[in-house]
Amino acid sequence: MFKVMGLACSMAATILCMAPQAAQAAYPEKPITIVIPFAAGGAADTLGRLLAEKIGQKVKQPVIVENKPGAGTLIASQHVANAKPDGYTLLLAASSLGTIPSINKDARYDPVESFVPITQVASVVHVISVNPEVPVKNVKELIAYLKQNKGKVSYASLGTGSSTQLEAEMFKSMADVDMQDIPYKGSAPALTDLISGRVQVMFDAWASTGPYAKAGKVKVLAVTTDKPSPSIPDMPTISEAVPGFSAMPWLGLVAPKGTSPAVVEIIYKAVHESVQQEEVKDRFRTLGLDVIGSDPATFGDFIRKDVQTWGEVIRKAHITVNP
Repeated sequence: MFKVMGLACSMAATILCMAPQAAQAAYPEKPITIVIPFAAGGAADTLGRLLAEKIGQKVKQPVIVENKPGAGTLIASQHVANAKPDGYTLLLAASSLGTIPSINKDARYDPVESFVPITQVASVVHVISVNPEVPVKNVKELIAYLKQNKGKVSYASLGTGSSTQLEAEMFKSMADVDMQDIPYKGSAPALTDLISGRVQVMFDAWASTGPYAKAGKVKVLAVTTDKPSPSIPDMPTISEAVPGFSAMPWLGLVAPKGTSPAVVEIIYKAVHESVQQEEVKDRFRTLGLDVIGSDPATFGDFIRKDVQTWGEVIRKAHITVNP
């Protein structure tokens, strides 16, 4: 009798141990939502919809895109930070995930502690450009020009806390030069003024700057990453003139804190396999993006370093949206 009872207990324990594994193996059992912190139509939205399609094909469930723009991505980030950590609500995070809390005291999330990293999907190719009338051919000559014209040069940014402003402020600090920030509500009006000469310098995405550069309306000097971009491999880097300079705006997937490693691994593998496809890489290039596809641990380390780097830039430049 005792043997029978022991066997029954052993079987019950085995069933209990297997239950969580069975539940994990069943993921996903319903549609997944990717929250995008931008309005429909832009490069990030296009990327998010492409990811949704590819992930859906891999996990055999629909993946829905939900746009939640506003407050420099703060609204979407806080929404996902507060979502149930079951793997059914993900965030297509941007670089601002890490910078907003340093700029906006109303941010109610921690970029490291409130989320679980899944994968850094891509980097957004950014370049430094000048008006064609600025008499420089490279970054080294631009630095000399800025030193000779202290207080006379302006740069265009996309507003307080934008990657374009932060990159310019990092450049100012590391190159020991001076430029005045002129904020705009979008790349189009900023580029219009760069072309006209109202502003002389601009950091912005290659996707928006590239067509004007190819038409000879602006002069692109370098990419902001520390290594050449696969999208424009012949373009020099700022770091060649300013050692240590590295700015890589990014897009990646994160989940609410508490999401299980098993779920994270399923999504990571689906994305990683998808971004290795040549058709996906080609589509990324047309959007001005370089494929990354890093694993969760590597992405987590990157976020921590990114938060520290830009936090220092923000503090040094006294950047805030609500002083």
